Amino acid sequence: MPKKYHIETTPIPPRFYPVGKYTTIEFREDCAGSCRECVKKKCVYNVFKDNYSHITAMKEPEYLYECMSCFRCVQECTKAIFSRVINPEYRILGDEYWNPDIIHRTWYQAHTGAIPVSGSGYGGRFSGPGYDSIWTDMSEIVRPTRDGIHGREYINTSIELSRRPERLSFNEDMSLAVDVPPIMEVPVPVLFQPPELGIVNENVLKSLVKAASTMGTLMFIRPEIVTDDLKQYGPTLIPCLTKETLGKYQDLVDASVMIELAHEPGIEKEFSRIRKMKENIFISVGVPLNADAASIAIELTKGGVDTVHFYADHHGRELVSKKPMFIKDAIRKIHLALVDASVRQRVNLIVTGGVAMAEHVNKSILCGVDGVVIDYPLLIAMECRLCFSCNKGLPCPVKVGEVDPEYGSARIINLMAAWRNQMLEMLGAMGLREVRRLRGEVGRSLWLEDLENENFAPIFGERKVPFDF
Repeated sequence: MPKKYHIETTPIPPRFYPVGKYTTIEFREDCAGSCRECVKKKCVYNVFKDNYSHITAMKEPEYLYECMSCFRCVQECTKAIFSRVINPEYRILGDEYWNPDIIHRTWYQAHTGAIPVSGSGYGGRFSGPGYDSIWTDMSEIVRPTRDGIHGREYINTSIELSRRPERLSFNEDMSLAVDVPPIMEVPVPVLFQPPELGIVNENVLKSLVKAASTMGTLMFIRPEIVTDDLKQYGPTLIPCLTKETLGKYQDLVDASVMIELAHEPGIEKEFSRIRKMKENIFISVGVPLNADAASIAIELTKGGVDTVHFYADHHGRELVSKKPMFIKDAIRKIHLALVDASVRQRVNLIVTGGVAMAEHVNKSILCGVDGVVIDYPLLIAMECRLCFSCNKGLPCPVKVGEVDPEYGSARIINLMAAWRNQMLEMLGAMGLREVRRLRGEVGRSLWLEDLENENFAPIFGERKVPFDF
């Protein structure tokens, strides 16, 4: 039996002290100083012990990066000298989509490689815009053999990026009568891509590609930023080319197992020429996620492409639209269009934009794609605060550009291990033993929009403002 795929993790502490969510206001003048067991020593998460050096440097207030919000210290202090407030610096992290909670949880996962937990339980909304309007079926969670991480049943997270034959036929001697194209698998449904904004220098790129190579996944990259040091990772790189630059970067094509072409009318005519240049190379086509995406996907599928890669904006919305559709609805529309055209099984769909958490990976696949491509979470894993000071000509507060590639890649690997464990937990609770079974399985989910239309719209009318970002 083949060895189970596993991502090894090692705790990688941050270089700079992260912005904590909670501020501890401690009125020390009221401290009795005679308690046999101070509540600080009773903290089950050792937050005060681990933060001691920060306490001595910063005095008060104390910013607690790893506080789990159990509030035991507040409740059990005999003199009630503790109180908690939200750190004002925490409130300004990121933006309305890449909010402080996402950034904070990403830091924690990149540090520990563990699934984030909260001592006070989940305190957020149970529905909201974007991916938060989807609930997944957890009816199999009571079966111990289906436990995602510790269960006895192996859950496969690999996906294919190669073209598949529609049907098989056999000769009289039971040999295959059709040519079966080569298969390319990646062990996780997550591929990498450098972000458009932020610091993306050679140190950052090396961190990304080293992590991708270690995990066995792939990374999309513009050929003009591929340095000599990055060329050694040729089989991990997917150079993003155009019809005009295809011949200019022949060395990258030769070293790669997959390339991407930017979509333009008639691009499918280039596929046969490329496969003559390099036999068994896999082809992806990059398509902007807009109103024409579904019809373009059908054309490319009939033209023989292996994978179609859709690009949304970094908030997960359609491009060039007055009323942009959120990514979950857009990919659902594309998936169903391919199903109606009877070509969905021929092609693989992947999408970039707005995937910020592990649950977004599973929910994207549930909507109809085969895998996702992430960018900003990789930068956040290296302590980026998404303040974009670098784009304003200001110095980076955490010096992302100076990150050591060994350190940066280890943090990314930790993040991906935590994400994969959460994906396994969701798949196990849904009764699925491989992530490919999740594709398009909306029957295993509830959508807020559908529930509102079915139950409340007949009484109160339909929602006029879309419940989205």
